[in-house]
Amino acid sequence: MRLNNVQRPINSGFNAESTANDVIKGINLSGKTAIVTGGYAGIGLETVKILTDAGAEVIVPARDLEKAVKNLEGFKNIQIEKLDLMDPHSINDFADKFVASGRKLDLLINNAGIMWVPLRRDSRGIESQLATNYLGQFHLTAKLWESLKKADGAKVINVSSYGHQMSPFDFEDPNFENREYHTLLGYGQSKTASNLFAVLLDEKAKQFNVRAYAVHPGSVFGTDLGREEAIDLYIQMGTHDANGKIKPEVQAKLKTIPQGAATTVWCATSPDLKDIGGVYCENCDIAEIDHGQIEHQYDEPLTIRGVQPYSIDLDLAEKLWNLSEEMTGVTFEVR
Repeated sequence: MRLNNVQRPINSGFNAESTANDVIKGINLSGKTAIVTGGYAGIGLETVKILTDAGAEVIVPARDLEKAVKNLEGFKNIQIEKLDLMDPHSINDFADKFVASGRKLDLLINNAGIMWVPLRRDSRGIESQLATNYLGQFHLTAKLWESLKKADGAKVINVSSYGHQMSPFDFEDPNFENREYHTLLGYGQSKTASNLFAVLLDEKAKQFNVRAYAVHPGSVFGTDLGREEAIDLYIQMGTHDANGKIKPEVQAKLKTIPQGAATTVWCATSPDLKDIGGVYCENCDIAEIDHGQIEHQYDEPLTIRGVQPYSIDLDLAEKLWNLSEEMTGVTFEVR
């Protein structure tokens, strides 16, 4: 196992209660260009708001253009474009248009994601959570590489999840062709893949002054990430009552959307990370490696923390990078 030596907290001065507005105070993003996938709902929408308020121009790629236009009404300095991360042609069209514009890309925030969905496959036969949550990130980042390099100081932030703890990446059967499908295993391996991608991308790209990060937003109330999951699971987990309503004592412990967007914004803008990359972050700090010493209690969100060594292992990341090129048909040469 090959881990970097910077995956440890740096005592940033922020915490789980910090908001995106807190961490960006005093930072001016005028002249910066950002792309925020899924930036029209939940923490993605909050991220767009904070970045534009700080002066950045933000492109919001959206699968649902009607919803994006509605939710982003009144925002300044934004541009909405069509993008479906499960459609490789759509990724190519979006990225080619941006690169052809000649603009530099200062921030690529791979925020879009799905969770708790039934077994679905894209046109290539790839399981939908893997396609959306990871391979779409890989493909899009690869196609935007020249624009990232042009920025001379760009950052790539993959919005991952504590859910990576649910599963390492299954190199033998990533698409559930020979094993029973469990939605949380699919979700877990997609987030593990996102972490591994950030680790190796940073290792390859830092010589071009491009840094990469993976982010766990925290347990956030008010997003629609779990909209397809049956309420029975929430009741079984103890977070909801028999009527399907979230328990007040549980809701009180969850992050708000502004708190959920904070770690993304911190990674994107914090001067504390100027010379640090390739790390998994949570609660506006670099996460502690979970070697089994962290006790996790699902009704206590602050215990849902830590990063598994298998999801930040450079050797596994190399293996995954090669597989990702095969699965997407996209060669990602960082040069």
